Amino acid sequence: MGRGDLTDAQWARLELHLPKNTGRGGRWRNHRAVINGILFRQRTGIPWRDLPKRFGKWKTVHDRHRRWSADGTWDRILRAVQADADAEGRIDWSVVSVDATVCRAHQHAAGARHRQAWKPGRRRKPVRHRPDEALGRSRGGRTTKIHLASDGGCRPLSILITPGQWGDAPQLIPVLDLICVPRRAGGHPRTRPDHLCGDKAYSSRRNRFYLRRRQIRHTIPERRDQRANRQRRGSRGGRPAGFDRALYTRRNEVERTINALKGFRAVATRYDKRAFVFHGTVTVAAIGLWIR
Repeated sequence: MGRGDLTDAQWARLELHLPKNTGRGGRWRNHRAVINGILFRQRTGIPWRDLPKRFGKWKTVHDRHRRWSADGTWDRILRAVQADADAEGRIDWSVVSVDATVCRAHQHAAGARHRQAWKPGRRRKPVRHRPDEALGRSRGGRTTKIHLASDGGCRPLSILITPGQWGDAPQLIPVLDLICVPRRAGGHPRTRPDHLCGDKAYSSRRNRFYLRRRQIRHTIPERRDQRANRQRRGSRGGRPAGFDRALYTRRNEVERTINALKGFRAVATRYDKRAFVFHGTVTVAAIGLWIR
């Protein structure tokens, strides 16, 4: 077993949730060897073609990662390991924090083909790729932003990929809507934390109304201009938002989660051209945090 490969305990957590070989088109190469190759590339950030021979053919490893990113297999595996953790009581729902981080995009991440959309009468199939490929432009170059919600144990509950220049506040609702942890005992999946923490970037009337409607208690500091506007409106401005400094200190948990995710070099720097492949890359890193 090489450095960074799955241990027997980690493989036991993961093996039950992997796709089974259907028998069509030949037998798949051993999942464990391929996933170890994917993790090696995530951790080191090397080009796929430079994978060591012990993982088999580099194209086999690359194609399986791309295929599982496209069809949602990685997302289903993440939900499954989260369900196992929740059944064992390892998810800390008491405080869930949200934040975002910007990742620099390598020059190899640019240049994806922008195919013409499909129209009736054409033979070409419709293309379901994002038109922006989650790549943003700024003075520093091309960037991608990762939005996530983290539990108290510093592990991602949901992940969203956007261009780097997109704001944080509009993404709070999509990130919370992506939280969906199935229950092994049956019933509706767990989608609502006990308490939510976020910084000033998430302070908006729309977000606070959404959290009140879902009955999610939250600790989000009010921005100075919003506080002044509320006070200027008098009684129509409503009551000041509650703020618990002791709970707000736990927002560092999402910062530690981001730090752990960026320990994977292929996450800290985006090398993937397609947004769905980079989303799969971040999801694999999140799975690694859940099974460690």
